[in-house]
Amino acid sequence: MEDSLWLIELESALQDDCTVDDIYAICHGKALPEALRLDVWQVCLGVRNKMDQLSQHFNDIYDLPFQAQLHAKCEEIVGQIGNDEDKVSVVCDLESMLTFYCKNRNLIYESNNGWVELMLPLLSLKLIRSDTYNLFESIRDTYIPKGCTKNGTVFNVFRLLLLYHDPELCTILDTKRITPDCYAMAWFQSLFASTCTLPVVLSMWDLYFQQSDPFLIFFLSLIVLINQRDQILAMKSCTKEELISFLVNMPCSIESDDVLDFCTLAQYYSVKTPASFKRDLLQVLFGAQSSTTEPSVVSQALCLPVSVQELIENASIQNPHPEAVRFFLVDCRPAEQYNSGHLSTAFHLDSNLMLQEPEAFQTAVQGLLRSQRNAIDANSNAGGEHLCFLGSGRLEEDQYTHMVVASFLQKGTKYVSLLTGGYEAIHDYFGDSMVDCLEDHDPLKCLQCNREQLRYGGGVSGKGKGSINNNNTSSSINKRASNSGVDSGNSSATNSLKRGGAQRGGNYANNNDSTGGQAGDRKSTIDLFSKLSLAMKTKSAEVREKLIDYISMPTGAASGQGGQTEKHVSRNDRNGKRYRNVPPVFSIGEEHDDDDELNSAASESSASTVPRNRLQDGSDVTDDVVSIQAFLKGPDVIRHFKCQEVHLNGYMYDSYLLVTATHLLVLRELEKRKDRARIIVRRPLQSIVKITAKKRHRDLITFKYGYPEEENLVVTDMDRFLIPNASEATELISRHIIKQT
Repeated sequence: MEDSLWLIELESALQDDCTVDDIYAICHGKALPEALRLDVWQVCLGVRNKMDQLSQHFNDIYDLPFQAQLHAKCEEIVGQIGNDEDKVSVVCDLESMLTFYCKNRNLIYESNNGWVELMLPLLSLKLIRSDTYNLFESIRDTYIPKGCTKNGTVFNVFRLLLLYHDPELCTILDTKRITPDCYAMAWFQSLFASTCTLPVVLSMWDLYFQQSDPFLIFFLSLIVLINQRDQILAMKSCTKEELISFLVNMPCSIESDDVLDFCTLAQYYSVKTPASFKRDLLQVLFGAQSSTTEPSVVSQALCLPVSVQELIENASIQNPHPEAVRFFLVDCRPAEQYNSGHLSTAFHLDSNLMLQEPEAFQTAVQGLLRSQRNAIDANSNAGGEHLCFLGSGRLEEDQYTHMVVASFLQKGTKYVSLLTGGYEAIHDYFGDSMVDCLEDHDPLKCLQCNREQLRYGGGVSGKGKGSINNNNTSSSINKRASNSGVDSGNSSATNSLKRGGAQRGGNYANNNDSTGGQAGDRKSTIDLFSKLSLAMKTKSAEVREKLIDYISMPTGAASGQGGQTEKHVSRNDRNGKRYRNVPPVFSIGEEHDDDDELNSAASESSASTVPRNRLQDGSDVTDDVVSIQAFLKGPDVIRHFKCQEVHLNGYMYDSYLLVTATHLLVLRELEKRKDRARIIVRRPLQSIVKITAKKRHRDLITFKYGYPEEENLVVTDMDRFLIPNASEATELISRHIIKQT
C-alpha cells in the first residue's frame, strides 16, 4: 500500500498544475511507470501545453541540400527499432521533424551530430508527432551543451573536471593524447542514447529530467571513467586506438539496476566540485544566447578555476555537508606582497622558493600538508581537502604560481584549483572593507592600492572583463556574484541560467555578476575574518609557524607575552543595562542622523545576538525554494509586504518582506518562475537593533542587526529594502520586537 501511495500522489499532482520540484519531491528517484512518463517529462521539460509547431509552421517541403543524407539516416535508425509494420510512417515522421528542426533553427544536419540517436528513446514511447518533436526540441535546448565539436569547449571543461577529481587518470589519457572529444562526443550529444540500452536510457532520463540540472551530464560521464579506471590503468601499454575503442563503449556495460547508483554517484561528485566552476560555465555551455567566452579561455586554464566569492563564503559556512567542498587556501605570492596584505586563513608558500631554494620549498610543502591535515582533523574553517592556490593576478608573478600548481598536479594531488583573478580579485572584492578583512594590510606597500601609480608588471591590471581562465591576468571578480550553491542538484535548469534583478538607471544586472559592494556580504566577511585573524608577523617563516599553531588549535586563544592569554570580546560579556545611553533604535535619516523617531519604545527591546543567517546570491546554506502563495498563507505569517531588496551597488530584486511573531523573512522572486521564490533572509526580530529611513526617501528602509556593547551599539550586518507605505511595515515590526522582551 505504501509503495502505491506515491503513484497516487504523482497522478494527482499531474492532474493539477504541478512543477518539476513537486515531481521530484514525490518520486525521489523511483522508476516511473510507462503510463506517466510522458506527463512527467512534459512537466520537467516545460512543454506540457506547447502547441503543435509542425502543423502550424511546416510546409512539408523536403528540399534541404542534405535531404538525401538525412532520409538515409532516418531509414537506417528506424530499421534498428524493428517495427516493420509502421516503418514507413515512422521514417516519414522522423524525417519531417528533423527537417523542420533544421529549417526552424537554420541548422545543418551532420551524420554524427547525435540528433537521430537522441530521437530513438522518444520514438519508443510511440507518441504523436507534436509531442515527440516538442520533447526533442526541449532536450536539445536544455540538456545538450553547446560546442560538442572536436576540441570544443565542452570537452575542455570535462578535462578540467577529470583533472580535479582524478589527476592520475587524466595524466594517462593526456600522455596518450586522448582528449575527451575522442571518446565522449556521442555521450554528450545524445545523453548516452547512442551507447546505452533503451531501458537504461529511459530510466536515466527519468532521473535526469527531475534533477533539472543540465551540468549533470559532465558528472555522469566522469563516473563512467572513474568506474573503469582500473581497466584504463591496465591498458596503459595498449595503442591509442585500442584505448579509445574501449573508452567509447564503456557506457554499454551499464544496466537498468545500476542507473540509480550511477546518478547518485554523479550527484556526489557534483557536491564535491566547487560551485562557481559550474555556475560560471552554465551560460557558456547551456545559455540560449551565444556566449562571448572564447574557447581558449577554458582550454588554456591550468586547472579548475574558483571564484573569489565562493572562496570567501566557503570559509564562513558553519557545519557544512560532510562531503561538501572546503578549501585550504595557499598564497603563492612573493613574501613582500604577502606581508603587505593577505587573508588570515591563507598558508604562505612563496613560489619563488621553487627555483631559488628548492630544499626550502620542499620543506614548506611538507609544512603545508601537515597544516592542512591538522586543520581537517580539527574541523577548522581554515582547512579542507580542496587546495585553492592564490597568485597575485599579474602574469609576472603568476608564472611561478603556475609552476607550483603544476608540481602538485604532477604528483597526482586531487582537488587542486586556482583562484580566478588572484589577490587582485580579493582586494577588489572587499573594497572599502579591506582594512577589516585583510591581515597586515599596508596601503603604502600594497601593490593593488598603488597599481595606478606603480603600473606594476608593465601595466595596470585594472578591472577587466570576467574570465574563467585562471592563466588570464585580468581580474573582474569585483562585479561577480554567486547564483548557485554547493548543491545544485535540485535547482531547475531554468533557474540555473536566470538573470538577476534590474539595476536602477537602466543598467541590466546579472545575478552572476555582482559580488563586490554588497553590504551583507562585506559585513559578514568582516565578522568572519575578525574571528579568524592572528597577530601575523613580518617574516614568512614566523607566519607559517603561527598559522600552523592556529589551525592545530582553532578554538584556542593566541598566547601573549608573559603567559597572558589574549581576551577576545564576547557577545555574552555585557555589562550594565542594555541600550544604556544608546540612540533610539528606530529613526528617520542618514545612518548618523537620529532626529525623527519612528518608535523609541523599542530601545528597550531585546537584541540577543544570533548567528548570521542571511543567504546571499549563490549561498547554498539552506537552498530554500518555496511556493510564494503557499508561503505567504502560512499560519505563522502575520503580514507580508511587497518590496524590493536594495544592494549598496544599486542592484534591486523583487521580493516579499514577511513578518512573523519572532522572525523577519524575505523571499526573492525567481526570475523565470514568478510563482516561486528563494528565502534569502531569515532574521530573529531580537537581532534588529536599528531601523533607519532616508529623509528624502522615507520608503527606503534599512534594518541593522547587532548587539549592545556597554555604551555603544555594535552593528554586525544590515539589509535594505524599498517598501511602499514603509511606515506600516516598520510600525508592525517594532511592535513585535517589543513583544520579544
